[in-house]
Amino acid sequence: MSPNRIRVPAVLAALSLLTAVPVASASDGARHVLLISVDGLHQSDLTAYAAGHPRSALAGLLARGTSYTSARTPVPSDSFPGLIGQLTGGDPATTGVYYDATYNHALLPAGTTSCAGVQPGAQVDLTENLDRDQSRLDAGQGLTGLPGSVLGMTGNPRTLLNAALLPVDPRTCRPVPPHEYLKVDTVFEVARQAGLRTAWSDKHPAYEILNGPSGTGVQDLFTPEINSAAGTGDWTTDNAATQQYDGYKAQAVLNEIDGYDHSGSRRVGTPSVFGLNFQSVSTAQKLPTSGGRTGGYLPGGTVPGPVLTSALDFVDGRIGAFAAELRSRHLDRSTTIILSAKHGQSPTDPGALTRIDDARLLDGLNAAWQARHPGAAELVVHSTDDDAMLLWLTDRSPAATAFAKQYLLAQNGTGTDSAAAPKAFTHSGLRTVYAGADAARYFGVRPGDDRAPDLFGVTQYGVVYTGGTKKIAEHGGVAPDDRAVPLVVSGGAPRTIPVPVATTQIAPTILHLLGLNPRALRAVRAEGTRVLPALG
Repeated sequence: MSPNRIRVPAVLAALSLLTAVPVASASDGARHVLLISVDGLHQSDLTAYAAGHPRSALAGLLARGTSYTSARTPVPSDSFPGLIGQLTGGDPATTGVYYDATYNHALLPAGTTSCAGVQPGAQVDLTENLDRDQSRLDAGQGLTGLPGSVLGMTGNPRTLLNAALLPVDPRTCRPVPPHEYLKVDTVFEVARQAGLRTAWSDKHPAYEILNGPSGTGVQDLFTPEINSAAGTGDWTTDNAATQQYDGYKAQAVLNEIDGYDHSGSRRVGTPSVFGLNFQSVSTAQKLPTSGGRTGGYLPGGTVPGPVLTSALDFVDGRIGAFAAELRSRHLDRSTTIILSAKHGQSPTDPGALTRIDDARLLDGLNAAWQARHPGAAELVVHSTDDDAMLLWLTDRSPAATAFAKQYLLAQNGTGTDSAAAPKAFTHSGLRTVYAGADAARYFGVRPGDDRAPDLFGVTQYGVVYTGGTKKIAEHGGVAPDDRAVPLVVSGGAPRTIPVPVATTQIAPTILHLLGLNPRALRAVRAEGTRVLPALG
């Protein structure tokens, strides 16, 4: 078989997806854990889909596993803290990662080569901007024949990062790669220390952060760049393209189930801990339209529209393919599938949407600050605003943080609704603002923490900060739509556990399933993160 060839499991058509779902459980002594993050998926989406598709792979997971129906993601509900929480057992206060694009008051700006006397303060950008070439699906590796050859990407994406764009450690005057920025170790590192194989597939090379502080956690890390050029936009601007993109990562997992590396060209053995994220549901929830069809949910916010329906069907089919391949390789009874999501998406109801141009709000805040303090720098040094507002300030004094809070809560204006018609907003679209010491307390860190935002704004339901009309939902906030995600662990008789749990509990649960000590993880020890109930 030629390297990188995309192989569709021949057994898939012959097997019922329902009966193909693995049944390994903690008591069986699982030898493999396959973690699947369906970004954007809500618990309500999973419940409705399984009820409407009783022979689906997703219904099969529920029929042969434990479903935690009150699971919540960390805050902020972004991809980085969401996945890092699942794989470390910690919230941002412990992991030090609050979002994919943040600010650090102690590091030096990217590009600093002579560190003496340099004023600290640096953006920490863990997005596609770090790629050697973000316009290419291979992030600048230089493969020919893209996109079909993308499975030939390196399993060490650290080589695809532009070191000149990394913040600099003032103690060493060296760039800080993503894995060194993470404060705690990962499940992958603990597994490696036990002699187990690890693999993961995700959307940017910056996900090499999952290697953890040792830099060696993930042996095979496949990270095709989702924000690279694809047709007239990137892979997220059309849901059919996103499904094609997710298909490459799904094929990597199929190759790994078969005992190969992600490319399918080198036999290395099936990993003990492996998995991927799917982007198709998230894209379908955000896009107003795609391929001439309506994106998101239908009015009322409970029934998926045609684009989202297609995305759910696609993800279900790929999960069914994983289950069938595990069965065909006789790995079904030694493999536990864990299904969850890094984050949800808000709002589900298109009628609740209010889009607000956050750039205008922050320009106004900076102008008002400088008017009161002639000659002062702009107050906002970095912002990350999706459906929450995270601000890092140049002046962190109580007076400055109070000024920012009061200014934002005083701003009323006009945004747009889901049809791009004018829609009034109040208080900058914010419901509650935590600033200064209050923001530190909210996240559970000391005032003046180098990484935590100086202001965290909780939005009114339905508010999305964007300067245009290209999206109808986002994540990052605290609404149930952002945080109420599924959490299902395959194996054993069907059980529904309604007690509240956190997705950070996935990390110690993975180690428990593999017969390893959950307390080997620093974040688990620091936060007392428990194995999921009924599995411990």
